[in-house]
Amino acid sequence: MNDQLFDKLVILEMANNHMGDSDHGIALIKAFQDVVKDFPEFRFAIKFQYRALDTFIHPDYQGRSDIKYVKRFSETRLSDAEFIRMKNFASEAGFLTMCTPFDEVSVGKIEDQGFDYLKVASCSFSDWPLLERIAKNDLPLVISTAGATLQEIDNVVSFFQHRDRKFALMHCVGAYPTPAEDLEMNQIDFFRERYPGLPIGFSTHEAPDAPEPVLLAVAKGAKILERHVGLPTEKYAINAYSSTPEQVRKWLENARIAHAMCGVSGCRRDISAKEQQDLRGLQRGAFAKADIAPGEKITADKLFFAIPNMDGQFVANDLSKYLHLTAKNAIAAGQPILKDAVDAENVRAKVVSYIRELSQLIKESRVQLANRLDLELSHHYGLDKFHEVGCSIVTCVNREYCKKVLLLLPGQENPTHTHHKKEETFYILYGDVQLVLDGVKRNCKAGDIIVVERGKPHSFSSVNGAVFEEISSTHFVNDSFYDDPNIAPAADRKTYMTFYNDWLTEGVIL
Repeated sequence: MNDQLFDKLVILEMANNHMGDSDHGIALIKAFQDVVKDFPEFRFAIKFQYRALDTFIHPDYQGRSDIKYVKRFSETRLSDAEFIRMKNFASEAGFLTMCTPFDEVSVGKIEDQGFDYLKVASCSFSDWPLLERIAKNDLPLVISTAGATLQEIDNVVSFFQHRDRKFALMHCVGAYPTPAEDLEMNQIDFFRERYPGLPIGFSTHEAPDAPEPVLLAVAKGAKILERHVGLPTEKYAINAYSSTPEQVRKWLENARIAHAMCGVSGCRRDISAKEQQDLRGLQRGAFAKADIAPGEKITADKLFFAIPNMDGQFVANDLSKYLHLTAKNAIAAGQPILKDAVDAENVRAKVVSYIRELSQLIKESRVQLANRLDLELSHHYGLDKFHEVGCSIVTCVNREYCKKVLLLLPGQENPTHTHHKKEETFYILYGDVQLVLDGVKRNCKAGDIIVVERGKPHSFSSVNGAVFEEISSTHFVNDSFYDDPNIAPAADRKTYMTFYNDWLTEGVIL
């Protein structure tokens, strides 16, 4: 859907307020031209209505003055030449042009006369003979929905989407004028949620001096605004739901204010330097809880947080489990942790990339996991070497019995270690596992079951990637004893987080 066709489009609905007088129609267009020139941020369209009255009105009712709409349309009849005159004048005045056809003949006239947009009126919403004719051209459409049922709206949206038409849907209430309590502005939200990607607008019939509806419409994301307009003169009065030029000016000023107050859409707003500075003054600075030696890792337990903070100091908002700090110089207890006094490494990007690889492995294995589980990345020689040496562990349950799901990326190895407290059984679910148990190597595949007794040294690796269950007695922290003394304790070689099942479908956000 091409949003640029509809973004900040303002439709000034002339309807029959030309009063069957093309000179009056020209005067109306001139009057509103003077208004809209002061609002260059909007795109403006003058809208007409076409009816082939000789066939639109039944022959037996032609000329009747006792039937409201027969009388109204007959009294405001214009010739094709008069309509073309007004349409061409609107184009020359800088307006886009739009027209509502109420019958098939009028669609052909709109096509022949080169209008920019075609409007479907609410009363024609489910007029399928007319819609079928409209579908044969490629003009962008604006479709009003007053009185339509949800099923009808679904059907019409589907009809035009399947024909790859560019169109927008308008929330509209067909009461003229519409009382405030009947405006149903939440329908804009409803349409935006139900038809994602479809531009939604607001066609308004409220009292012309009411400022609130346009503010609400813009705030709710209406791309298009439509307003009936008229030009009162000594000869011609104006109806209760149409707006004078001055009323439209105030209406547009409110729309401008609403857009300014709502700000940007589809992205995060810019944060000013002043706002950042003001907020930083309220943030807690990081201070050393005890003396910190040069080369010492600065973990959370070695810090406290308090105000005021100073320039160049880490604040609590800067810190996370993914930011690793190491002191360059000695830092005395109570002193601030300054950014230039530490080596800082943010490993978040690495962790996210690893989780994405693990998510892909899980999807390929078709192993089903619960929605929320504990995950740990074991990186025995650091995150930089995780692809070569490491393992990922999802803990499902850890009671008197324990179940974990272990994940090995292609080419990854978990080094030789022994458990003193727990006995475990590996059940291979997917991929290949090369297991070395008590010095004996075994190539394992899906379906294999291997028991690892207490005190038995073992290691495992995978060529192409693997997923397997570890079923064991209770798991205890620090019950893994590695042959290589250079492998750090669990607290330093593991990154813990919660694994969410929607990472498999919607991507990873940490």
